[in-house]
Amino acid sequence: MNSKILDGKKLAKKIREEIAQKVIHLKNEKAIIPGIAVIILGEDPASHTYVNMKEKACKEVGFYSEIHRLQNSTKEEELLKLIEQLNHNEKIHGILVQLPLPDHINENIINAHISPFKDVDGFHPSNLGKLFLGQPSFVSCTPKGIIKLLKYYGVEIRGKHAVVIGRSNIVGKPIATLLLNEDATVTLCHSKTRDLAQYTQQADIIVSAVGKAHLINHKMIKREAIIIDAGMNRLNGSLVGDIDFHDVIEKVKLITPVPGGVGPMTITMLLENTLEAALRS
Repeated sequence: MNSKILDGKKLAKKIREEIAQKVIHLKNEKAIIPGIAVIILGEDPASHTYVNMKEKACKEVGFYSEIHRLQNSTKEEELLKLIEQLNHNEKIHGILVQLPLPDHINENIINAHISPFKDVDGFHPSNLGKLFLGQPSFVSCTPKGIIKLLKYYGVEIRGKHAVVIGRSNIVGKPIATLLLNEDATVTLCHSKTRDLAQYTQQADIIVSAVGKAHLINHKMIKREAIIIDAGMNRLNGSLVGDIDFHDVIEKVKLITPVPGGVGPMTITMLLENTLEAALRS
């Protein structure tokens, strides 16, 4: 593989093998099998594909898993009741509610109702607050995976100028905080940022998570930049990122491909967080 590629698929495979061994040890020594419950509402094909991938990954490492498929019309009170049951279910160490949720359900209320000790997605206010304070917590899976990938490939984060594009609670804000905690100087850009290129051209590290195909081209980056593409877009029937990969590849130092970069790491960090929750229990 190209020496410039940050191969998330390769690292994810290595970590999953390590998790599978730890699960065997946990089962033999303490009779504990890490368990995760995934809740999905509606019939969105992309969400169901993602949930199926999570279920497959759980089986691969020896986890117990439950999938709760609910109607799009499910009332918020019904969803909260199910979460409460799972909060008290000793077989379940991690709870994940697949996003996006229907418009009639308040995402913030749902995230806050999941036990912070089972919040393996890292969205509970308690875990987000601990992340901001630099305290141990469950960290959102995509940002956590990005930091692991950078460190695995020996990228020095301290003192670097990192530009994050996107300010979502799922990727943008958490990765900006994690990079700050690693002593990077961080600029956070978003849809209202004027002249995006003036910021990206200064960046040693760029993390893009906006979901806009080929937003970044070679004119917008400096030579030897390190690019993390967390965008997932459909373009002419193909899966592409926010970065115009073929346009920038000659100029970058390192880059994550789409697919095969950030995506595999996201699901793997979900497994790692669930294992951690089981160990804490």
